[in-house]
Amino acid sequence: MAMNDVLMYNDSTADVIHLEVRHMNNVMVCVTQQKTCDRLIRYGKELLKGGKGELFIIHIAHYEFKFLGQSEEGDALEYLYQKASEYGANLTVVRSNNILATLVHLVEKNKIKKVVMGESRETKSDKNIVSGFQKLIDGKAELIIVPSEE
Repeated sequence: MAMNDVLMYNDSTADVIHLEVRHMNNVMVCVTQQKTCDRLIRYGKELLKGGKGELFIIHIAHYEFKFLGQSEEGDALEYLYQKASEYGANLTVVRSNNILATLVHLVEKNKIKKVVMGESRETKSDKNIVSGFQKLIDGKAELIIVPSEE
């Protein structure tokens, strides 16, 4: 974070320097498959143009599943690392039993203002992770759904 993104002031009663982040527009891109992640990351990067903020690439895999649907997890992780480096993004890869709770935690922790996700193919709203996530971050961050190309 550049110094012009931070306002520093001294609280004389506590003798502490406070840091206040101003005008940050952090974007989180949630990726699940290699074939779609580059398109989603590019979209997230475009949202940052002309503004201040950081790009966060997030992949959360349930303990029962392989990363990014690949048989070789090492290759999938290397691919994600390369994409993060290419776009100057922060990369977080996590295994979790509660994907929605982990996503919400990352939105709060990273002060995310916009979240980019691909369109869900699940038609039942009670099983649709996008719908559930939208309800949990309402008022915290804007959810942007990128339609599939098919």
